[in-house]
Amino acid sequence: MRTENIDQLVKVEYHQTTSCPLKDSQFSFFQIVYVISGKGFLKINNNIASFSKGSLILLTPNDHHYLEICENTELLLVKFSERYVKEYKWNSINSMECLLYGASFLSGCILQNKPDVVLVDSIITSLLHGLNNPDLYQQELTLHYVNALIVIAARNISKMRAENVTSNTDKRVIDIIDYIQGNIHDPSLLKISAISRKYGFSETYLGSYFKKQSGETIQQYILNYKMRLIEHRLLFSDMRVNEIVTEFGFSDESHLNKFFKKRHHVSLTEFKKMKGLKALV
Repeated sequence: MRTENIDQLVKVEYHQTTSCPLKDSQFSFFQIVYVISGKGFLKINNNIASFSKGSLILLTPNDHHYLEICENTELLLVKFSERYVKEYKWNSINSMECLLYGASFLSGCILQNKPDVVLVDSIITSLLHGLNNPDLYQQELTLHYVNALIVIAARNISKMRAENVTSNTDKRVIDIIDYIQGNIHDPSLLKISAISRKYGFSETYLGSYFKKQSGETIQQYILNYKMRLIEHRLLFSDMRVNEIVTEFGFSDESHLNKFFKKRHHVSLTEFKKMKGLKALV
């Protein structure tokens, strides 16, 4: 497998293809993939999801991914380096890089906020126009459009944060949430004792501080975030239940089913079947 790099901070490419332009490669940069037309399947890490016209996909550095294209497909690829994300002065967004890396736990289209669909369509149209009709200050305009796409991607990924966390929330809580999301697969690192040691809080103060800032206890946030990821695996991946058990550190399938049924009042299999039927309606 070859490694692909980019020689600039931001690069925009248009592809019309019947075969995967992202194949047998590992990338050292972020990519936003917008599907202008066509359809197929995205395999990313251990997940698989369908894509179609209007899908917005975020690929993070070192993800293992492959596009299986089912028909003639048009793609706009927006590539940007980790250095660009780190060095750009984002006005009100804490830990932009951590936010974007949250996409590695997802698969498929990240557009969850419906009003953003219109915005993204407009930005993509503008980027395509710039590619086809380069003009004075085109590079500056392109950077503005790319920044807007990055912020929209971050906003949609952040929907998986605690509901009451905003850009005005204390940065230490944002850091704690980023830590939780980054270590969600390792139960030992999610213990209150481990988190309190890392951030220099007493266990008692950490609990009250996190709840005051986010509106839910730290344990509730961990469980809710883990549940959303498991739901995503069931709906958008071909992972087996025993693979989900291993990924999230459950002792066995019975333990996972008990955890899941406590929230949804149905088994994992019943949940997947119910959601699948609703999608067909």
